[in-house]
Amino acid sequence: MGDQVPKTIGDFVTLQRGTTYRGDLVGAPGPALLGLGSIEPGGGFRADHYKTFGGDCPEKLTLHPGDIYVALKGATKDGSMIGSVARVPRTIASGRLTQDTAKLQFLQPDSETARYVYWVLRTPQYRDYCAGRATGTTAVALNRADFFAYPVPSVNRQTRRLVELFEAIDEKIELNRRMNVTLEAIARAIFKAWFVDFDPVRKKIEDGEANLPPDLDVHFPRSFDASPIGPVPAGWDVGIVEDLFVLQRGFDLPKQARTTGIYPVVSAGGPNGNHCSYRVRGPGVVTGRSGRLGGVWFIDADFWPLNTALWVKEYRAAGPLWTYHYLHCAGLQALNSGSAVPTLNRNHLHRQTALIPPAPLASAFERLAQPLFAGMATNRRQSNSLERARDELLPWLMSGCDGRE
Repeated sequence: MGDQVPKTIGDFVTLQRGTTYRGDLVGAPGPALLGLGSIEPGGGFRADHYKTFGGDCPEKLTLHPGDIYVALKGATKDGSMIGSVARVPRTIASGRLTQDTAKLQFLQPDSETARYVYWVLRTPQYRDYCAGRATGTTAVALNRADFFAYPVPSVNRQTRRLVELFEAIDEKIELNRRMNVTLEAIARAIFKAWFVDFDPVRKKIEDGEANLPPDLDVHFPRSFDASPIGPVPAGWDVGIVEDLFVLQRGFDLPKQARTTGIYPVVSAGGPNGNHCSYRVRGPGVVTGRSGRLGGVWFIDADFWPLNTALWVKEYRAAGPLWTYHYLHCAGLQALNSGSAVPTLNRNHLHRQTALIPPAPLASAFERLAQPLFAGMATNRRQSNSLERARDELLPWLMSGCDGRE
């Protein structure tokens, strides 16, 4: 990309709009569904929020790693999504546009141009531009002509360096995210082996030894007992979920607390990016009460659980990390007690039959998982710091460089 560049987005790209899709094929194996839910408000790919689509995906609607797409429509009238862009990460082989998104097709494709345009469309100046041109009332939109008309400054040595820095920050944030996925998978695999599949018991039955340290080995017998929930390790207790922990419905968020404080707000969809004044002492465990069931979140700070969520008010048989993994394996979606809106009734869950682990074994798992989750928290803090630094520098792409070599 040379130093004398075109002056608007329309000089760089055309748009390929997406189309509607069959809702009954959402979640089936296939490409990632690149709708509004896959884009962070203001820009960026939401790695944990996209769904898959099992239907036909014409090439013109297909995106590949590195491709950029934009939201020109919004599901709500606040306009927070309008003009937000995302880039398909390397971890996704392919994706499909929806009726709310459009792919940026570069007139003269080259990686430097694509990277520069992507970061220009992440600047706060561009966000203000979109907000000022949003149209509609019930659901807002950004006119194609307005999108194409956004001005783009010429590239110079300083802006090239900024783009290189933003790319490096993006890489590190993604690396931290993948590391956290691995760390959590390790803890989950151990939990499942000990408390769901009872692998040490099966290994003793088959091979005679479980090859565990004596303080752990003693809690895994050499046989199973019959129980209302199926075979369980001999001598382990069976009770109800309320013997393990007590759930509490979350709270309304008073208007005066919505823009103050440093504590994360957690809803049925997990931490939602908002902060407010303190309500619940962390660390804690939260799951969706209405709307999205099956999601479970471990919050390592003090937090505010919204009324669409349930939070663990009391731990009775084990600590928060054991409880977090238990809820992940509990099949909460099958406990839906709602009709039009999926709902999880805490009293219904409390009465479910449950295996009660030996307290020393649950404590051992808690100690084992703690350094893994501490590493995850460190990675998140580092990523948050990098994001803040990036956001401080992003305006320079538009106004902070003087254009001299």
